[in-house]
Parts: sequence; structure tokens; C-alpha cells
Amino acid sequence: MHVTEITRLIKETLEGNFQDVSVEGEISNFKRASSGHCYFSLKDQDALLQAVMFRGAAAGLDFIPTDGKKVIARGKISLYAQRGSYQLICQSMTISGQGDILQILEERKQRLAAEGLFDQGNKKSLPKFPQKIAVITSPTGAAIRDILQVLNRRNPYISVIILPAAVQGDNAAQEITQQIIQANDYNMAEVLIVGRGGGSLEDLLAFSDESVVRAVAASTIPVISAVGHEIDVALSDFAADLRAPTPSAAAELVTPDMQQIIQRIDEITLTLAPVLTDKINQVRQRLSFLDSSKLKEQLSHLVQPRRMELNHLKEGLNSTMLQRISQIRQELALKEGELQSLSPNSLLKRGFAYVTDENDRHIHGASQVNRDDNIKIQFYKDGLIAQVKDTINEGI
Repeated sequence: MHVTEITRLIKETLEGNFQDVSVEGEISNFKRASSGHCYFSLKDQDALLQAVMFRGAAAGLDFIPTDGKKVIARGKISLYAQRGSYQLICQSMTISGQGDILQILEERKQRLAAEGLFDQGNKKSLPKFPQKIAVITSPTGAAIRDILQVLNRRNPYISVIILPAAVQGDNAAQEITQQIIQANDYNMAEVLIVGRGGGSLEDLLAFSDESVVRAVAASTIPVISAVGHEIDVALSDFAADLRAPTPSAAAELVTPDMQQIIQRIDEITLTLAPVLTDKINQVRQRLSFLDSSKLKEQLSHLVQPRRMELNHLKEGLNSTMLQRISQIRQELALKEGELQSLSPNSLLKRGFAYVTDENDRHIHGASQVNRDDNIKIQFYKDGLIAQVKDTINEGI
């Protein structure tokens, strides 16, 4: 059997049985060719495997492969016949342990989302012209330098408070959470920027910690999450009121550009100046018609019709009042006549008499007196005293 034949059999055996394999190992001797293809080895304590990742697959990597980095490469085994060596042709590659981390983060994301921590209805608007901004990040990292540079360029009049916190490591999540709570307790700023520069998935884990996410969601101060580069995602991005792709972008989003504002004011001034000048000239022209010598005459023309109308109303009112007074007097005279006809004197004048007993009590019937009682009888002009001799029971 020739070399070619045995090599072909080996190739068929290898490629037929290892079409889709995942290999975990440490990158060694990594090289990226000018063509874009990547050549490297995967090794562990006891063995080494040659590997290649062609340009198309390498373009999809979300991290930079370097020697010593532990990864999981997925692909197929192929035999390179000319050299009699086999290699792994990688279709994808992730950092070792990253898949487990992503699964944990996805489960945490779903659970927190179910609680409503990421609801759009809870998002707060950023102030248009903030006067004070607080930044929670590492005081020595590149992120704070980028943020300060952008803020100073766009609006140097804004006050910036740096709240230092570790952005990776065991204590990072706790420090970030404490700074968010403290900023709210003391109302330190109008906007919070929480973030850091780029890094691996493990480097950014602090910003996906549940305590940090809950603190961001509970903040009464609007929060901008600015974690890593544009392709990096942390759970704080979903809880924040706004997500910025980078710390520099967060600084731009939170601050209005003073140069643009000044330019806009100048543009408005140039637009309004001729309009205001025209209005002023129109008012001056109108005032010029108000000659003091003619002002009295003009006012007289305005007042005279009103004065005539007032006099007319006055005359009408006087006439109405006189008519009403005359009518009331007539009504009073009629009522007076009616009262006079019903008065006792009027009745006595017509022949009636008013009878009382000795005590001047009115007698209106025979049952009120006895025989021999003295009674008084009052006529219109005079009266008499009489003695009762007898009573009459029949009516008149």
C-alpha cells in the first residue's frame, strides 16, 4: 500500500468521525496572517493540537486570541496530506467557561426581567442641562479619563463628582452598589454614569451582578450604563435609564455641547434682530401720529359719543323712576281708602255702636252680661251708660 493510499484512508477515517468536535485547550504560538487566517496550537498538560481559523470565521470572534488564553474551539478535524499532519479547522471559538457564564447571565436576565426591573415604563428622562454629574468607575482607569476629556471639551462648567469603585474583582460589585446607593441617599448629582472600559466577559461581570442591577433600577437619579465597548453587554445596560456604547459616548449623551448652544443662540439672535427692529420701527411710526396738539381732539372724539349715551341713559332712568313713584303713590292712596273704610270710626259714623262693660272689655254678645249690669255704649261722637234690664235671645 502506497503512502498516498494509507494517507487517504487515514484522512477519510479522521474527517468522517470528527466532523463536529469541541476542543478545550490553551492557545499557543498564535499568528494572524496578512490574509486574515489565524494559525495556532491548542495544548493541555499532555498534548498539542494544531489548529487554523480561516478569515471568515475569525471575523466573528468577540475577543482577541492571545497565547496562554484558555478557549473552547469548535470545528472539524482535517488531515493535511502533504505534511502528513492533522489539524483542527475552527468554525467558532469562545473563552473557556464563557458558555456557562452566558447561560447564568441569561437566566439572571430572564428572572430580573420578570420582576419588571427592565420595563421601559420605569425609565427616567435625562435632564437637558445638568449642572452636576457623578461618575462611578475606577479613578485610575481609562474610562474616567475619557469621560473627563469629553465633558471638559463639551461643557467645562458642569461639576463632576468621581465616586471611586473597583470595576472588576471580588469586591467590585459591592463597591459599585454602595456608591449608587450613597449617591441617591445624599442626592449627589442629577445624572449618574456607571461604567468602565472594555474587557473580557469575566472582566465585566461586576456590572451584571444582581446587587448592581437592582441598585441601578432603584436609583431615583437617572443612570447611564456605559460598560465596555459597543459590542459588550452587561445586565446594568437593561436596568439603566439609558445605555451608552462607551464611557465617552455616555459623556456626550449627558452634556449639551456649549459651542453648539452658543452657535444656536447666535443664529437665533441674527434671525430675531431684524424682526425686533422692524417691530420697534412700526411702534415708533404709530407713536409719531399721536401729536400732543391733536391728542385732546382725538380723545374728545372717543369720549363724546360715550358721554351722550350716558346722558341719554340718565334721562331715561329719571323718567322711569318718576313714573314708578307716581304709580306707587296711587297704589298707597287706594290702600289708605280701603283701610279707612274698615276703621272703627268709619263704622261708628255709619250708625254702629261700640259696647263695653264697666271694665272697658268689649261686649259682643248678651251672654257676657247679666241683668242690672252697667254697660257703656259708644256712638260716633258721644256715648251713654245704661243698665241691663233683660236680654234678647233671638237675632235681629
